[in-house]
Amino acid sequence: MSPVYLNSQKLDANTNDSLFDLADSLSVRVPTSCGRTGECHECIVEVRKGTEALTPPTEEEKFLRGNYRLACQACVTDTEVDIDFAVLRRQPRILTAGTKREIKLQPAYVRVEDEVVFNGADGQVSVDKYRGAIYGIAADLGTTTVVLNLVNLETGETVYTASFENPQRFGGSDIMNRISYDGGKDAGELRAVMVSSINFEIGEMVRALKIRRRQIFEFVAVGNTTMRDLFFGIDVQSIGTRPYKSLIEDEFRESKRETTALTTSAAELELRINPKATVYGGPLIASHLGADTAADLLALGIEDQIEPVILVDVGTNTEVVIGNRDRLLAASCPAGPAFEGGEVTYGMPGYDGAVEKVTIDENGEAESQAIGEIDPIGICGSGLIDLLAELRRTNLMNPLGKFEDDSNEYEFSSTNNLTISRADISALAQAKAANYCGQAIVLREYGLPIEKFEKLYLAGGFANYVDESNAIDIGFIANMPLEKVEKVGNASLEGAVIMLLSTVKRVEIEKLTATIEHVELETAPDFFDFFVEGCMFKPMESV
Repeated sequence: MSPVYLNSQKLDANTNDSLFDLADSLSVRVPTSCGRTGECHECIVEVRKGTEALTPPTEEEKFLRGNYRLACQACVTDTEVDIDFAVLRRQPRILTAGTKREIKLQPAYVRVEDEVVFNGADGQVSVDKYRGAIYGIAADLGTTTVVLNLVNLETGETVYTASFENPQRFGGSDIMNRISYDGGKDAGELRAVMVSSINFEIGEMVRALKIRRRQIFEFVAVGNTTMRDLFFGIDVQSIGTRPYKSLIEDEFRESKRETTALTTSAAELELRINPKATVYGGPLIASHLGADTAADLLALGIEDQIEPVILVDVGTNTEVVIGNRDRLLAASCPAGPAFEGGEVTYGMPGYDGAVEKVTIDENGEAESQAIGEIDPIGICGSGLIDLLAELRRTNLMNPLGKFEDDSNEYEFSSTNNLTISRADISALAQAKAANYCGQAIVLREYGLPIEKFEKLYLAGGFANYVDESNAIDIGFIANMPLEKVEKVGNASLEGAVIMLLSTVKRVEIEKLTATIEHVELETAPDFFDFFVEGCMFKPMESV
């Protein structure tokens, strides 16, 4: 009998066991709300090996592509073949460090005697009885990871944080693939699995804290333009074609709406919180620059910033914003998933077993450190940046990404024989070049020398674990003095919390985002020259 692996944990299987049964045997909780009939589409797993040893996809699984299956539908047919599968709800390393901004509490929902009232444009409206507390949820809907903060609206305290892999991965690892998927015959599935996953986490929250769903009165969502609009059930096809604009942005530009922010009811979106709760989606900036970037700016207090600063939020799409309260320029760079575990042979997200730090000694041998202090099984983004910088520092690789000994790969971990290949480096070079172009072109358009900027803020979960010096050395971020580089963690989530706690700050950021100048990188006449320069592993030159 061959072993089966779930999230890298070994177990035994019998013929006709479903993948859900195998998860049960390890007490790994797989979300479901349909009783394992295949109707809720929540129990998606990724089969990394052994698909031929499973029953064929059922009618209920037709919405899935590639090697994704429903755990309740896929059953073992051959116990002599190794099967390796992973639940799409593996627990990411939650980013707790980051910027924190003190603000005056002015939430939309407040207590008045024994009632919870909504402070709306038409005055106060009673919505429910007061049941001991008033809560709201701030959500950062990332392409790769979703993070939720449950916040006490009376005290401003975050009382519970949850995070999980974005369950929409079956629709593609990047934005363009998900837009294409949502334009097909399974339109609506991406929104449905997101809502189901969030509802699952809400259930975990209320159980853990022994509170009631009815005590949650507002949900604030931020994310890039596609993630936000998908969540609200808005057609995203226009974002996937030139000029890459949301229908909401178009309506705003045509003066058909006062803001690009969205407001609807929890009942409309099928969120399982108070039936009269509202759902607020943060404002967009332009094109792919969405509510997550607006939230970043709010977390940094950009509306009060006098000295010019640089913000780089690194993700599947990297956002760059440059300037101060008087003038802001912004661009979005389609970096792709290479630094988040995609397109690299041993690439993986930041989970236990991912190499996160690498050094190379004078003999050319690497020493790797993995998350969780266990044997490495892959390498995440921060490890890749270290590895590339160390290969350059030791002259094992030239600026073009070619190994000096003409070999095709380099082993960075003898445990499990983990290597990086020329093809891997090529994918990373192109992803890095997108970051490079965004920063270099926007800096040039702003017209201020790099030394005139007060700070370079690095935002996002991935950026929080990056070695800043190594990132500068390979041209991943602008060539700033290290003392001016500051990591601000998950600033998008902090900005979402601010939106949740202050309706005044919501209005301020809605007005500010409308003034930001969008730099369309691909229209720059020398974009290709910047891209070629950005593919090289060396510090960014002054522009």
